[in-house]
Amino acid sequence: MLEYVNWFRHSTPYINQHRDCTFVLMLPGEAMVHANFNNIIHDIMLLSSLGVRLVLVHGSRPQIEERLAARGVQSRYHNDLRVTDLDTLGCVIDAVGSLRIAIEAQLCTQQSGSRLRVVGGNLVTAKPIGVVDGVDFHHTGEVRRIDRKAIARHLDEQNVVLLSSIGYSPTGEAFNLACEDVATSVAVALNADKLILFGEDAGIRNEQGELLRELKPTRAAPLLQQLGTSLPGNLLQAACKASNAGVRRSHIVSFADDGALLTELFTRDGGGTLVSQEAFEQVRGATIDDVSGLLELLRPLEEAGILVRRSREVLETEIGQFTLIERDGRIIGCAALYPLEGSSAAELACVAIDPTYRQGGRGDQLLQHIESQARSLKIDTLFVLTTRTAHWFRERGFVPSSVERLPAKRAALYNFQRNSKVFEKAL
Repeated sequence: MLEYVNWFRHSTPYINQHRDCTFVLMLPGEAMVHANFNNIIHDIMLLSSLGVRLVLVHGSRPQIEERLAARGVQSRYHNDLRVTDLDTLGCVIDAVGSLRIAIEAQLCTQQSGSRLRVVGGNLVTAKPIGVVDGVDFHHTGEVRRIDRKAIARHLDEQNVVLLSSIGYSPTGEAFNLACEDVATSVAVALNADKLILFGEDAGIRNEQGELLRELKPTRAAPLLQQLGTSLPGNLLQAACKASNAGVRRSHIVSFADDGALLTELFTRDGGGTLVSQEAFEQVRGATIDDVSGLLELLRPLEEAGILVRRSREVLETEIGQFTLIERDGRIIGCAALYPLEGSSAAELACVAIDPTYRQGGRGDQLLQHIESQARSLKIDTLFVLTTRTAHWFRERGFVPSSVERLPAKRAALYNFQRNSKVFEKAL
């Protein structure tokens, strides 16, 4: 029970952060036949109840294949893209229509205490792909335009917008679209806060099978080549396209894992792969807006006597001395550099890392940043005073020193009651 309470408390910032945001969720046809789909529906209803503006885009590839097989129609592909002739289009319309009814029915259940209004319509204008390499793709198309104003109006009225992988031309024709194309185009048109793409796996894995928690589009080329036109490859391609077009964050999560969506959205580390131009975790200088976060990080260490207690007023005055590690908007590490007046030395102080993140080399990252900053200020000696972490500093080139070695003004402020050990490092 306590674990649940703690999780709920830590999710509060994300609940506030996501309220009134626009999320585009893409559910491939494979997700809708999986045993976990009912749980995904419940999680979608929860997001709506928390004030998230939702656009759902669903695919239908396996359902189309089933109908083609049942009718004895041969699937045709060129460059890994389906050729949609009239017989195939009939199967596409049948599959999409059946799936839409099933999704609407599930979203209209009142198990959560509220009934969602689901809307759709001819909100996606399509154009034919045409003839490529001499192959006529017939009714296979691509997105031409998204009716952004109409979708935004529905979202303003607290409706969930449900879109399929069918688009319509101004001449009244229907075209079979890739659901990734629809989802990405909608996210870009709406300037969505997030594009969430569901796949079978937890996210994108590297060649060693390790889950990549964060990925920038500029680093994705080798993975895209490796994954090809598989579902993970298509999802990663869509995420990179959205990111390059201005969508701040795209998430790839599993439709097979119960709670994957909530874990990705309401925990600091998530559970899938985040594709973003921005760094999920970054080292930066502190600002006055960071004081509350710093107090939260430092308080347990101050109470344990590891760090000297600093009041809010002191932190506000000295905030310019601090360097932070920020992870998804939360401060998980800090260090401060205090140049010592009348000398070419400085003091490294207040080095702290959130206990959850102490195994990732973040202390070394902060130290390197501080040393680089000190060198730019023409500082040639770095002092540190510590009661508990002497070995950590010694392992990083600091050598035992003494109070007498400190510049006079700093030595005069030495707290003999704390009896901190003094170390120094030549830069």
